[in-house]
Amino acid sequence: MNCIIVDDEPLAREAIRMLIDRADDLNLAGDFNGADSAAHFMMNNTVDLVFLDIQMPGINGIEFARNIPKETFVIFTTAFSEFAIDSYEVDAIDYLIKPIKLERFRKGVEKARTYLKLFKTENPGNPIENITDDHFFVKADRKMFKVYFNHILFIEGLKDYVVIHTENQKVITAMNIKTIQDQLPKNRFVRVSKSYIINARHIESVDNNTVFIGKNEIPIGNVYRDFFFNEFVINKIVSR
Repeated sequence: MNCIIVDDEPLAREAIRMLIDRADDLNLAGDFNGADSAAHFMMNNTVDLVFLDIQMPGINGIEFARNIPKETFVIFTTAFSEFAIDSYEVDAIDYLIKPIKLERFRKGVEKARTYLKLFKTENPGNPIENITDDHFFVKADRKMFKVYFNHILFIEGLKDYVVIHTENQKVITAMNIKTIQDQLPKNRFVRVSKSYIINARHIESVDNNTVFIGKNEIPIGNVYRDFFFNEFVINKIVSR
């Protein structure tokens, strides 16, 4: 994967460069101290992945990410955890807190690698067919996959695609997240942010900002927080 670094701090760029050097299939095509120079480079070069700081002079990382081509993935690299929810509003693939540990870096890169491969094999069309009370068929990777509602853990919206995370696999198809939301049973599926729909039956725990499903941490967006807690958490609490 061709990648670039966008960060106004030289030491931060060097730290990420060292992590990239330890990844077998990452090719560092350039590093930049601001969004303007990075955008100019991306106009004339193929970039699969951007390691992007958020707080920078001029155009910040969130604003820059809104204009990055849909075929390019973004991993935010920042010292501030409070921007995590905002990052998913612009379809970031991951959010890494500085100083970034190698294991966590590799996890984010692996996610980008997996999704890039899936996106390249996905073919658009009418993706969902034959919806029943307990399953539907979805078109992905030139096949029709049978997906049971009970097996869905959560659904992730990413650019012009959705990734259906089940207990055993990930199924990606070209579709708007609102489109699939409208076709799911309302009593078990709830949208918790711009980019995520969860299966409430698989919730293991929640806090004010996060839903935990297995090893997955799903961010709760401010717009969706009240409805989610009122309908799927508060009225389910066991009375003393």
